[in-house]
Amino acid sequence: MGKLKVATCSLAGCFGCHMSLLDIDEKLFDLLELVELDRSPLTDIKHCGPCEIGLVEGGVCNAENVHVLKEFRSNCRTLVAVGACAITGGIPAMRNNIDLWDCFQEVYHYGIGLEGGQIPNDRELPLPFDKVRPLSEVVRIDHFLPGCPPSAEAIWKFLTDLAAGREPRLDYEMLHYD
Repeated sequence: MGKLKVATCSLAGCFGCHMSLLDIDEKLFDLLELVELDRSPLTDIKHCGPCEIGLVEGGVCNAENVHVLKEFRSNCRTLVAVGACAITGGIPAMRNNIDLWDCFQEVYHYGIGLEGGQIPNDRELPLPFDKVRPLSEVVRIDHFLPGCPPSAEAIWKFLTDLAAGREPRLDYEMLHYD
C-alpha cells in the first residue's frame, strides 16, 4: 500500500494547530513513513492536488477563506476540522458580537501609539465578513479534532487511526486541559 496524501491549510486562526502537529517531535518521522504531505504551510506547497486527508485549522472570516476552503474540500476525500477555531470560530469569533466598523476603529484608531492610524483600504486585501464562521457552515466536514490547540498526542493518534483505516477515537485524557 502506498502512502496516503495529506494536505493542511490554515484560515483565520493563530497557526497553533500546525505548531501542535510539529510538537509530535520524533514521531513526525514515523508519520512520514505512513503519509506524504501535499499542500501545507509546513512544506510550502501552495496548491492541493487530490489527497486522502485534509486538515484545516482556523475559522472562515472572509471571501478568500471561503474560496480556499471550498477548493480544499473538493480535493480532499476526508476533511478534518482541527481545533476550536475551525470547529466553532474560536477566538477570532469573539468579534462576532461587535460591529465590524467599531472593531476596525478600536484596532486602527484608538489606543496608545495609534494616533493617525488608518484602516487598511487596499483592493488586494480581502474584506472581512461581519462574523467569523466555523468550517461546517461552508463545507461538509468528516471529522472534528477539538482543542485549542489539540495536543500533539491527540493529533498523532487521530492521524495514525485515519492512516490505518480506523475510525479515530480519542480518550478523554487526550481532550481535557486540567
